[in-house]
Amino acid sequence: MILQALCRLTEQEDLLGDPDYEWKRVAYLIRVGDGGRFLGIQTTKQAPPGASQRAPKPVAKRFQMPREPARTSGDRAFFLHDKAEYSLGLDPETDPKKRRAPKKVAARFGLFRDRLRECRDATGDPGVAAALALLEDIAAGAITIPLPAECAGNDLFAFTYSPDDGGLLTDRPAVRRYWKDQRREDLADAGFLCLVTGENAGEPGNHPQLKVPGGMSSGVPLVSFNNAAFESQGWKGNENAPVSRLAAEAYTTAIRRLLDPAPPDPHHEGQTLPRRNLSLSRDTTVCFWAERPGSYLADVLAPLLEANPDQVVALYHSLWQGRRPALSPEDAGAFYALVLTGAQGRVVLRSWFETTVPEAAERLARYFGDLAIVRNTPPPKDRPRPPAIPLRHLLEALAPQGKSENIPAHLAAQVFAAALEGTAFPISLLQRALTRARAEVTADSWADLVRRDARAALIKGVLIRSFRKEISPVLDPENTEPGYRLGRLMAVLERLQQLALGDVNATIVDRYFAAASATPRVVFSRLLKGARHHASKAKGEPAKRGRTLHLERLIDAICEGFEVRVNGFPAHLSLEQQGLFVLGYHQQRHELWRSKTNRDDEPSEDPPTAHGADA
Repeated sequence: MILQALCRLTEQEDLLGDPDYEWKRVAYLIRVGDGGRFLGIQTTKQAPPGASQRAPKPVAKRFQMPREPARTSGDRAFFLHDKAEYSLGLDPETDPKKRRAPKKVAARFGLFRDRLRECRDATGDPGVAAALALLEDIAAGAITIPLPAECAGNDLFAFTYSPDDGGLLTDRPAVRRYWKDQRREDLADAGFLCLVTGENAGEPGNHPQLKVPGGMSSGVPLVSFNNAAFESQGWKGNENAPVSRLAAEAYTTAIRRLLDPAPPDPHHEGQTLPRRNLSLSRDTTVCFWAERPGSYLADVLAPLLEANPDQVVALYHSLWQGRRPALSPEDAGAFYALVLTGAQGRVVLRSWFETTVPEAAERLARYFGDLAIVRNTPPPKDRPRPPAIPLRHLLEALAPQGKSENIPAHLAAQVFAAALEGTAFPISLLQRALTRARAEVTADSWADLVRRDARAALIKGVLIRSFRKEISPVLDPENTEPGYRLGRLMAVLERLQQLALGDVNATIVDRYFAAASATPRVVFSRLLKGARHHASKAKGEPAKRGRTLHLERLIDAICEGFEVRVNGFPAHLSLEQQGLFVLGYHQQRHELWRSKTNRDDEPSEDPPTAHGADA
């Protein structure tokens, strides 16, 4: 069960700590002295450690704050920490059209003061009394406090007390005892059993909110019954799936840890836990973890899929060559992954994977092997070529303009499933790859070339898994599939044109690639006639005669079996054969632009970039 596995992760990493408190980013600390003296507002925002940007966005510091249930509809103040509207009665919104009504802000400020008043009356704590006195002065207009200029609407404020050397009010012993008393559940005669723990659940309430990419900024729940259509058997709301407060807080704490790019180590101040997530698209993220804390696969899965050798231990480098590594005993346990998409009202759980580390490693090896392809993109000048095509490039190759916001979330989840679960790539992926190939046939930037390599790899993966084709990563002259041979022919004809005419504004690929890959009979007889003129012109230059004769022989060899004299080319190519066309073109083009002596995966001269297709 998903929630049980998440709760075990919380227990394994001791993430919950004190169940009555949770880590929150508090942007500002309101400093209060004896009698309610205002001593200033201190910001906690600072540049995140390891930030590579010249001017990184400051991030608020984390503090242990009282754990509160989700704030959904209606107004409710948090205890001793909240947004400026609640904690100071001030609206940080600068746009007059977006500012809240003064009565609304005043009402929220009153709710916040009510909670402090209840705590003061119950504890008699001087720190709480001082903070309340300050807030009452603000409400009465006796003192005016300006908000920090950079204050945002969701920034949290908390209070410090000067006699405690600036310690948080929430850390005072009397306040902590009071809060724990407030949090105690009355489990007597509740009548509900927690589906996660099997223990008495108390009265099921709202589950904590999660901030997931693509979701509402205030957060969305993973478990929610906010519509009568979701209810059954007379149960109302979360009674339909009762989960105890502690279990709900445990699983949401685990998800927050998994979503955080730099989750804080709860036991070592200033240190972080290993990253356990990977962004698939603008609104979709995959979270993963291993049952055993010593598993290396959980540590390296993200850099593995991003083909970053600097962050992958040498043991796992063999996966990029399609070979499973020799695993340690610590890597024998279960492996889990969640694919989450943020929506307006809830978290969309797109996929749940439960496997073992050895099985996951085996499938990853097969994934990299199935996608292995020669690459026509020149390596970056300042670093070596990645050992595999990064997942990000694969997904961007399917998106218009290669923009991450255009990546379909469902398709991203399916590609990840193919990697971790070994499932077939969807046929829709092949259709989309072919569409993008034709749309970007004339694009010539380095990023366009990267996407062409990635599309060729994905097409190869689809054909291997969905059509059970045996396809070599490199040129296969023995492959007699019509689509593959026609793609090769297109690459040779393009090379012959370039040899004869040099760089031209519009090549045969620019003009005919889309038609040639779908309806070859209409196109190739015309292209072969033009090829004779190109060959005649090229042979007129002695330095090009040998290469021209080689290309002519290659054309004749590829055309065998097509009955060229009677235009025996296929009238139409199926979706499968269109994919093979792209691969034949890609691999033949790579071969034609390599030198005779350099037969590794690095082209000695880069193919022309102004008129390549899906290479």
